[in-house]
Amino acid sequence: MRFSTDATPRARIAHAGLTTMPFVFVLLWSTGFIGAKFGLPYAEPFTFLFIRFVLTLLLLVPLAFVMKAPWPHATALWAHIGVSGCLVHGAYLGGVFYGIYLGMPSGLAALLVGLQPLLTALLSGPFLGERLTYWQWLGLSLGLVGIALVLGSKLESGRQLFDGFGFDALACVLVALLGISLGTLYQKRFCTQMALLSGTVIQYLAAGALLGVGALLFEIREVTLAPTFLLTLGWLVLVLSIAAILLLMALIRQGEASKVASLFYLVPPVTALQAWWLFDERLPLLGLLGMVVAIVGVMLVIQRSPPAQSRSK
Repeated sequence: MRFSTDATPRARIAHAGLTTMPFVFVLLWSTGFIGAKFGLPYAEPFTFLFIRFVLTLLLLVPLAFVMKAPWPHATALWAHIGVSGCLVHGAYLGGVFYGIYLGMPSGLAALLVGLQPLLTALLSGPFLGERLTYWQWLGLSLGLVGIALVLGSKLESGRQLFDGFGFDALACVLVALLGISLGTLYQKRFCTQMALLSGTVIQYLAAGALLGVGALLFEIREVTLAPTFLLTLGWLVLVLSIAAILLLMALIRQGEASKVASLFYLVPPVTALQAWWLFDERLPLLGLLGMVVAIVGVMLVIQRSPPAQSRSK
């Protein structure tokens, strides 16, 4: 196939754009942890997230109709998508935001939930009947060693076990890790017919309802409408919940979703760099070593997956 001199630059630009899109997506995704750090001084976690989901839905629902997104016909599929939304958005974001709210550094929170591919691979056996390869077992082991090094680097002999946060923050982020891991498996098993845009709307509706109940039961629901909070909320709604979803749709349409998955291991170090620059969050040398070991473990789990695991059942 021959290209004209006018078409060749366009093709090159399009190829360059497609090549950089997964990296842009990961960069946008990593800012979610930073946004939590910026916004949580002005609103409690469940209240903050509920407002975010409401505003996102006000934009996303009309967009779904404008783009003529297909909606599920079966009631059971609506229910399954709702359950997956409560796990991958409600439990995940709720746990991350509460962990950061209770003092966990955003970079460490990103690293912990970044182990999601490891836990998902471990749980895929009993849930989906998939078997782990030797490389995946090695990756799981490295991930556990890495996170032990990171947490161990923050141990201190004083009053608190961890520097700046306690077991409650750690428990919240572990709930987030479990939520997104189970949600990923649940979605793979029961939501294979889910259209991305309309499915995201249903997931946000379910997660927003769950977090709204959480805000009513456990929080006082006071919000300080400071400029920092409004700018952070605008970023999380427009850039993270809308632009990142549309970018993911474009990647999937181009057959590049696997690249997004393989690049997710970059989220923890990118977040750690942002947190160091913005909040002066630092990890000791042992913690940095642990982060590298954990990232290598995630890479092994993702990149050594057998072909059957990359296909929806």
